[in-house]
Amino acid sequence: MTTHRGFWLKEALAAEGGLAPAAPLQGDSRADICIVGGGFTGLWTAIHLKTLRPSLDIVLIERDICGGGASGRNGGFAMTWASKLSTIVKICGAQEGLRLLRASQDAVRTIGVFCRDNGIDAHYRPDGWLWTAADKSQDDAWADIVEIHEKLGSDAFQALTPEEVQRRAASKGHISGIFEPAVATVQPARLARGLRKAALARGVIIHENTPMTGLDKGSPPRVHTANGSVTAGKIVLSIGTWAAEMTEFRRTMVPVSADMVVTAPMPERLREIGLTTGVAISDSSMLVSYYRTTLDGRIVFGKGGGKFGFAGQVGTKFDGPSQRPGDVETMFRRWYPALSEIPIAETWRGPVERTSTGLPFFGRLSDNIVYGHGYTGNGVGPCYLGGRILASLALGLDDEWGATPLAKGPQGHFPPEPFRYVGAYMVRGAIKRKEAKEAAGGKAGPIDSYLAGLAPAGLTPLKKK
Repeated sequence: MTTHRGFWLKEALAAEGGLAPAAPLQGDSRADICIVGGGFTGLWTAIHLKTLRPSLDIVLIERDICGGGASGRNGGFAMTWASKLSTIVKICGAQEGLRLLRASQDAVRTIGVFCRDNGIDAHYRPDGWLWTAADKSQDDAWADIVEIHEKLGSDAFQALTPEEVQRRAASKGHISGIFEPAVATVQPARLARGLRKAALARGVIIHENTPMTGLDKGSPPRVHTANGSVTAGKIVLSIGTWAAEMTEFRRTMVPVSADMVVTAPMPERLREIGLTTGVAISDSSMLVSYYRTTLDGRIVFGKGGGKFGFAGQVGTKFDGPSQRPGDVETMFRRWYPALSEIPIAETWRGPVERTSTGLPFFGRLSDNIVYGHGYTGNGVGPCYLGGRILASLALGLDDEWGATPLAKGPQGHFPPEPFRYVGAYMVRGAIKRKEAKEAAGGKAGPIDSYLAGLAPAGLTPLKKK
């Protein structure tokens, strides 16, 4: 299991005061539902199931500890699907797209209410999201998405002047932007560990340090582990990026790392420059840069598009400190030169599963096995909805969640290996060269522009008209 713990998870575990992991599974057991994966999706699924059917016997197994995967290592942006509305409408239609948009906005609010009502100190701050341009090539990158919101009667985004963007970001490194008030930030590992506590309180049986070693798809299906098995009426696979290691999902996603750094505490300096809220901030680059502050006065800064996994292999290759801390720190220093004396305290990285649409997908491997993954770096908020979709699928409910087009399986595939792996690095290299040219005021060559345009939807900003 993971031995290197990132900043978020170390802080969350320290706040628990040395709570021991749940015992690994030993021997054979039975359950109404077995959930594989103890991140946001698996834990929300368990909680939704217990809300719908309190009498269910639910067993959840987790390869590490709950929150040890991507759920405890991300930027903590609890976002909506507002920036994905055009893709959702293409897949689901305008009416369902609007329903899902509004449900995603409600989900962010509900996460805050759930934390309050269940005593989860996840540092929830509903201070919104600044979607910005860091140079002229990114300016107005959100034009198409704002247009579709206006056409459908949505007012998710607010227009801001460049001066207001720079004031809210406390940085002149952002030349323009728009604001989405429905977004919050959280301490993601604290949220994951809090959901674990809430699931246990509802009677969910959790086994940590218990990776799935095999899956029987018969009737009833069975999950095998190193020292036991769970036979269940229904099995829910909520294993995130690790789903790419399964043959069924190998071509539906590309595993890639995201890298993060966190500064030393500097609350006085943040007050001096005017960055005192929990606002989520990101630029419009394909290899997106994103950051936010913490309650103890740090800045957590991340960058997408790092190391890729060949043939869907994840394992532990996305664990440990960042392998490109200089690249991440350079962007942070570019936007905040006034904080040049503040040191970087820690670095880490985590896995992200990129889909061809930039959206997650849900579905069935069989009548008794359901799955959900593919959040493409935007899972903290939408995982709440993902858990609700999986609960309906597992219970066989014919409702708006089980029937949504997002629950009809993957919407696209990537090329087979080795073309996918080689192509991913070619595209990433082209993106880096293109964006470096544009940031310096120049223009990328035709080859780099063409290759950068092949990036999947989850990486590509919306194009200006």
